[in-house]
Amino acid sequence: MQINLTAEDETFRSDVRQFLDDHLDADLRRAGELASGICGDHEQTMRWHKILHDKGWVAPNWPVDFGGTGWNDMQRYIWINECACANAPRLYPMGLGMIGPTLTVCGTKEQQEKYLPRLLSGEDIWCQGYSEPGSGSDLASLQCQAVREGDDYVINGSKIWTSYAQHATHIFCLVRTQKSGKPQQGISFLLIEMNTPGISVAPIITLAGDHEVNQVFFDNVRVPVGQIVGEENDGWTVAKTLLTFERSAAYAARLGTRLTQLKQLIDDIDPDQSEAMQRRFGDISVRVQAIEMTEFRVQAALAAGHSPGAASSQLKVMGTEVQQAIDELAIEALGIYAAPWQQHLREMGNNQKPAGPEATMKFMPDYLNNRAATIYGGSSEVQRNILAKLALGL
Repeated sequence: MQINLTAEDETFRSDVRQFLDDHLDADLRRAGELASGICGDHEQTMRWHKILHDKGWVAPNWPVDFGGTGWNDMQRYIWINECACANAPRLYPMGLGMIGPTLTVCGTKEQQEKYLPRLLSGEDIWCQGYSEPGSGSDLASLQCQAVREGDDYVINGSKIWTSYAQHATHIFCLVRTQKSGKPQQGISFLLIEMNTPGISVAPIITLAGDHEVNQVFFDNVRVPVGQIVGEENDGWTVAKTLLTFERSAAYAARLGTRLTQLKQLIDDIDPDQSEAMQRRFGDISVRVQAIEMTEFRVQAALAAGHSPGAASSQLKVMGTEVQQAIDELAIEALGIYAAPWQQHLREMGNNQKPAGPEATMKFMPDYLNNRAATIYGGSSEVQRNILAKLALGL
């Protein structure tokens, strides 16, 4: 495994750092730093989107023919890591990171021409309609129904935990078009405009006080048949293609940044740290290094033209559980300072001082929001089942 950067990689990393230094102003960095969910402040997120679109760097994992950068796997990995270290705002992943690359593979020419340019420019914002009330992590049990009537599908049902649906112009949805046979065989994949009559969005405010997720209701919503991706009743195949993009995340850099903030917090609050505190911090540090090495192994496999196998499931489990371990140790270190409700301090432009250390206004929202990290995107239990099958042959 080659973990040292080549001369070309080093040059690329220098170019990326220079670009970030030139374009990330204080507001953008602050928005990235204070975001406790998938993304942060909407205005700053979209401003950063426009900057990257103007540069031609907004869709690193798209094919060049559709507006991608042409970067190799290592360059994309460097880009993700440098953005994390610089506290760059994270862009809405459901469009650029999920449905965009999926349409380049599974979409019709008409769908590609209609949606991809507007997605790149930021004119369209997408959300994901997968989870449903009562379905948990068993995606195949979904019941949101689409019935064919002439040239339309008529949709009834709801989706839940739909991130940023309040900002979205479009939603990609898994719907049930057939009830007989295996559950996976009766699912179709539809593209739907959020302003279609019959769609309503109800906010769900998280424990951290953020409006990140929603429930979306469909009441006799008519969607043209041409909005289906792939074949009717074969949406599971499209969903599996999208999943490869959804889980291609890099964790180490962002975890390393949080670890540095945690170390500063511990030093400020408890200079004479207990042995137990030191031991727990050391354990988390080693686990972050293990994640980084695993990511290097994945990049080495990709560079050699090999499949990383079950590594995406391994990284999902490791990354989210270490993320929660960092949050838990931070809350323990904060002690009484973790208790005050200080949601307003994370609003852009607020200059009030927190009760307690500066980190107070960040770590508690992270702790509350990240409780779901081991559930969304495929729960840790599901990922361990995948690892047992693919890695251990059980």
